[in-house]
Amino acid sequence: MTHEGLDSLDKETLIRLILTQAETIAALTRQCETLLARVAELEAKLGLPPKTPDNSSTPPSKGQKPSATAKAKSDGRRKSHAGAHRPLHPNPTSSRDIAARACQHCGADVSQRPQLACETYDHIEIPLIKPEVTRVTLYGGVCPCCAKKFKAPPPADMPKGSPFGENLRALVIYLRFTQGIAFERLATLLSDILGLEISEGALVNMLDASRDAFAAQRSAIRARLLSGTALQSDETGLRVGKSNWWLWVFHHGDSAVFVAEPSRAKKVVEDFLGDFRPDYWVSDRYGGQLGWAIGTIVNFVFGLGNMGKKEMSHGPTQGTPDPRCYPRPAVRRR
Repeated sequence: MTHEGLDSLDKETLIRLILTQAETIAALTRQCETLLARVAELEAKLGLPPKTPDNSSTPPSKGQKPSATAKAKSDGRRKSHAGAHRPLHPNPTSSRDIAARACQHCGADVSQRPQLACETYDHIEIPLIKPEVTRVTLYGGVCPCCAKKFKAPPPADMPKGSPFGENLRALVIYLRFTQGIAFERLATLLSDILGLEISEGALVNMLDASRDAFAAQRSAIRARLLSGTALQSDETGLRVGKSNWWLWVFHHGDSAVFVAEPSRAKKVVEDFLGDFRPDYWVSDRYGGQLGWAIGTIVNFVFGLGNMGKKEMSHGPTQGTPDPRCYPRPAVRRR
């Protein structure tokens, strides 16, 4: 608006114009302050390292490696280095000594000439895999003394009942639990590789029959853990069917017991320990993991970024360290 235009306005119009301009100036000032703060925030991030799966919660699939720099072209000569080959097997199953019959150069007969070993190598192959089926027939008859029927007892290594032997059962358990092969695929694998037709129900029966053996080993491992002075424990989520369970682990050294329970309560620890209390207890700061040692308690706090009232609510009596000391463990002696 020009000077002449302002002179033509009355007092009320000029006041409204000034108030409107003042509101516009205030709004623009607030917008400038917001933008300046955003610019300062972005400039501060310029000095930070890029987010990678190693220093942030970025998934591994996002951690792309940069393209390798192009190497300078060589002069065509290959750099010499020590040769590498598969070492010969220390205990071969068999051996074959092959003598030359004819010279590969001129074709002359050399079968009667003295020869020395020139080269040795291994040829590795697996034999034809097929199940070994033993038909057991128990004979019997009529006793001439008591006139009652008798029958030969079954051999100790091939008892009656399930037709599947120990080695086959061990293979099924290994493939199912160590390699995580589902029942349908496991039945197909045994059919394709071993030529053994076996139903999924038979596989389930094999695993169910091994329950007592595993329970005995579990009891032995638990007894070994409870005979020591230190225990470490943790728990994590576990999906069982369509329900959410918890997988607990109690371990020390080379011994570990896994306990799957639908509960995350302290009762799981109480049932495992019984009346035993270790001198040292190592765990995170979850409430169900606290208060189980008679000596030193070591509580690790994981995730500094998530630290807040949940971790600090247990109070200083639980050995909560200064946040600047994380991820060092919190140690409390009784």
